[in-house]
Amino acid sequence: MSIVNAKEIMVEALKGKYAVGAFNITDLLQFEAVIDAAIEKKAPVIVQTSVKPSQFLGTDMMVAIYRTLASSAPVPVCLHLDHCTTIDYCKKCADAGYTNIMIDASKQSYEENIRQTKEVVDYCHSVGNISVEGELGTVSGVEDQVKVAEDEAQLANPKQAVEFVERTGVDIFAPAIGTAHGVYKTKNPKIDFERMAVINKMLNGNGIKTPLVVHGGTGLPDDYIKKLLEAGGAKFNVSTELKHTLIDAKYEYIGAHRDEYDPGKLDVFVRDATRKAVMHWMDKLGCEGKA
Repeated sequence: MSIVNAKEIMVEALKGKYAVGAFNITDLLQFEAVIDAAIEKKAPVIVQTSVKPSQFLGTDMMVAIYRTLASSAPVPVCLHLDHCTTIDYCKKCADAGYTNIMIDASKQSYEENIRQTKEVVDYCHSVGNISVEGELGTVSGVEDQVKVAEDEAQLANPKQAVEFVERTGVDIFAPAIGTAHGVYKTKNPKIDFERMAVINKMLNGNGIKTPLVVHGGTGLPDDYIKKLLEAGGAKFNVSTELKHTLIDAKYEYIGAHRDEYDPGKLDVFVRDATRKAVMHWMDKLGCEGKA
């Protein structure tokens, strides 16, 4: 049960009215920290990599780390490729052993988004037990190679969302509802909670078929997270916060131990800081004890 795809654990999350945290990692330390947090919280978890970290370490290395850590973990763990804009790389990661793939063709025309997404869905389903995430509308901000200006972001149309899911066969769906990648410019970002709830009802009102994803988790106020959970969010993506935690922890440790040259102690400090950040998110999402 340790190695799972995203839909498996998201269906249970939607039934139980909680969400699974999906945490973007860039290295082994963060990978270990996320798994350690999940074990401590007895929570299902999704480990995500953007395209660049995946390419840097190599897909085979990333999957080898995943299988090594997940196979010995007493909790469900999914390895997810986040915001990939090229079909060939989606297929490469599926072949390597990722268990969830996101094809992000949201900046393409509606019909081209459907075509590309369906191609990835068909391929991943033919390869094995791999779920696929698709996106409709565009999320502002920057996530790896995907950049969308705030004035270019478009919210998902509910009727189109249903058609998109039906025509592509995606397993999980990320509708653009006003969240953003990176750091929010205001303490009260404009999020369309009602749009999220309507889409969830249209897709899952008569039985759970396609759980919904919330992108841009970093910086969302706690009351917003609660409302998004109530609206049907079953997966929350957290990337920027973990990047900041990684860098800030390194600065903090080095600043306090400037005359010390022990990489092992630095690694332990950074890993622990990351683990605590992940556990804090698991508390917010209500997934503790759900493994």
